Amino acid sequence: MGDCMVDVQGLTKVFGSTLALDAVDLRVEQGEVVALLGPNGAGKTTLLKLLATAIKPTAGGGRVLGEDLLKGRDAIRRRIGMISHSHHLYEELTAEENLQFAAAMHGMRPDGGSVIKALTEVGLDGHARAKVRTFSTGMKRRLVIGKMLLFEPELLFLDEPHNTLDQAAIALLNGYVASVKARGGAVVVATHNLSRAYAMADRFVLMRDGAVAYRVAKDGLSADCLRDLYARYAEGGDSVAA
Repeated sequence: MGDCMVDVQGLTKVFGSTLALDAVDLRVEQGEVVALLGPNGAGKTTLLKLLATAIKPTAGGGRVLGEDLLKGRDAIRRRIGMISHSHHLYEELTAEENLQFAAAMHGMRPDGGSVIKALTEVGLDGHARAKVRTFSTGMKRRLVIGKMLLFEPELLFLDEPHNTLDQAAIALLNGYVASVKARGGAVVVATHNLSRAYAMADRFVLMRDGAVAYRVAKDGLSADCLRDLYARYAEGGDSVAA
């Protein structure tokens, strides 16, 4: 473990009359993969969006990559990556143009070789000049991974990242997550897929009804034990742990 990548306290988000996130604390260290586990509506995606500065908290705050979550939004965005249900791709641009534009938004000027190399690594080099509107959902996910390969974010957020991916693309994504961790970055992944989470994460944060119900490290924890904890805290009626 090294420097703290995420250190937030009391994050709360209210949408109208709905409490989507209830006073969540989270700390993520350098070189760590943390999995947010819980059923739909547990608050996982809302928490990721808050950390990625896509939305503002109703209450609470803290730091991401050393920057204030509220005051340093632009600085945070330049150093993070996110793979989610929203692809943030431009449908009328080609795959190659999408990567070039994404790089420019991060202050980079990659040569054509770097872009093609990223597309090749995600298996899309044969579609470099095809417009993204012609891509399947799985191909769009691959292209987003290609963006991450190009500008190498320090902190990566993943929201149900394995959805729509075939086995080869899953292996590609898992390898990329391992590379982020190896170079001293950190990853926060939100999922309800326990087997995928167990394979990739160092620590698990179980969520229910917008709050943290239980925290546990992978050290010495079996996959069966994780499933039991999930059933008890994320799906069951046990009281929320601090």
